Amino acid sequence: MLIPTENRKKIMQYLFQEGVMVAKKDFNAPKHQDVDVPNLHVIKLLQSFESKGLVNVRFSWQYYYYFLNDAGIEYLRKYLHLPVEIVPRTHIKTAKAPGVRPGREERPQRGERREGGEYRRRNDGEKKEGATGDFRPEFRGGVGRGAPRA
Repeated sequence: MLIPTENRKKIMQYLFQEGVMVAKKDFNAPKHQDVDVPNLHVIKLLQSFESKGLVNVRFSWQYYYYFLNDAGIEYLRKYLHLPVEIVPRTHIKTAKAPGVRPGREERPQRGERREGGEYRRRNDGEKKEGATGDFRPEFRGGVGRGAPRA
C-alpha cells in the first residue's frame, strides 16, 4: 500500500517518541486515535515493520499493540536523523522513589502492638464455640439429599 511520506513520517515520529503504538482493528476509521493519519495507514505501515522485524505485535480484544524493539530503534534513528542520546519513553529508566519500605525486622511481629495501640490479631483469651442462640441441628437420617432408602 502506498502511504504518503508525510503520514509515514508522522507515524514513525510518534512510534519512536513513545516506543509503543496501539491501533484499533478498524480499517475504515478515518483517523487514528493518537496520530492525525488514517488508521489503515498506521496498521499497514506497522504490519510492514513487523515483517522486517522492527516491531513486536500483540493482538487482543480487537486492538493491535506494537512494541518497538532494538532493531526498530536503530532503523528509526537513521531514518529520522536522530542522535544516539534520544531514546523512546519506554526505554527511559526511572529513578526509584526516595521513600523506603520497612524491612522485615522493622515490621511488627505477629501479636505485637502497632502504633495506634492496636493488636494485629484480636486475642480476647476466650474461644468461640459453635453457633449462638436457638440453633439446634438434628439428623433425620437418609442418604444424601433424597429420601431414606428402603
